[in-house]
Amino acid sequence: MSIIGKQPVSIPDTVKVTVKPNKVAVSGPGGELNLAIPYGIKIKMDGGVLKVSRDNDSKRIKSIHGTIRSLIQNMITGVTDGWTRQLEVKGTGYGVQLQGDKLVFKLGYSHPVEFSAPEGISFEIDKNVVTVKGANKELVGNTAAKIRRINPPNIYHGKGIRYTDEHVKLKPGKVAKVGGAGGE
Repeated sequence: MSIIGKQPVSIPDTVKVTVKPNKVAVSGPGGELNLAIPYGIKIKMDGGVLKVSRDNDSKRIKSIHGTIRSLIQNMITGVTDGWTRQLEVKGTGYGVQLQGDKLVFKLGYSHPVEFSAPEGISFEIDKNVVTVKGANKELVGNTAAKIRRINPPNIYHGKGIRYTDEHVKLKPGKVAKVGGAGGE
């Protein structure tokens, strides 16, 4: 049995969970999320607790047992508390503004770069820190990764878009030779 897969998932009072043979729907104050359940995985509700089990011990079913349980737990956390990811825009002259549901970046290019929020995602800005919020953990992480990909941190100067908890190790630049040009 999977160590994570056999743990029960507790359901808060503010969350409504609907279990169908091949689908789980979770709704709460933060929104509604759905998950398709693969063949071979069974989900049972006992009061305020969900239990994930498997039909057989085939390699494929064993490998996704704990994953399905974790995805359901993440859905419940997402509709109650939500998920956030923070990015920092760092560099001289670099900045970000929120215009409606779009982020407008000034990143040293000849034009501003716009990034629209996907459905279910909202942005907050505090100085040069962008907070990506949403109920779907995967969508929040993917959106933050797409924003970071616009201008990833430069390893020589340290400027660009990075996660707030990310450490960028700077490389030293070129060093001039002592003794002049051309040899000795």
